[in-house]
Amino acid sequence: MSRFDVRRAAALKRLARCRPFVTASLCRVRRRCGNPRCRCSRDQPHQAYVLTYKVHAKTKTVHVPKDLLMEVRRWVQEYRQVKKLIREISYQSLAILRHHVPASRAVARSRKLSRS
Repeated sequence: MSRFDVRRAAALKRLARCRPFVTASLCRVRRRCGNPRCRCSRDQPHQAYVLTYKVHAKTKTVHVPKDLLMEVRRWVQEYRQVKKLIREISYQSLAILRHHVPASRAVARSRKLSRS
C-alpha cells in the first residue's frame, strides 16, 4: 500500500465521521420593515440571517431563525471541512494514478533486466 493509499484511507475515515452539513452560505442581512415609526427608518435596520444556495444555477434564500443560528453555523462550517476532505481525497487519488505508471514501468524494466 503506497503512502497515497494510506493518506486517502485516513481522509475517507475522517469523512465518514462528519456531522450534518449544509451546502449553503450563511449571510447577515439588514432590512427595513417599512413602518415609519420603527427604528429601522432611522438608520438602524433590522438584522436577520439567511442561507443562500444554488438550485439549477439560481440562487435561493431561506431565513434562519435566531434559535437555530448557532446550529446552522456549525452545519456551514462542517460543509467547509467536508469540501477540504473531498479535495484531499481527490488529490490523493490523482497522486495514486500519477505514480502508478512510473512504478509499473520500473517493475517491468527490472523483470526484463533479471531475465537477461
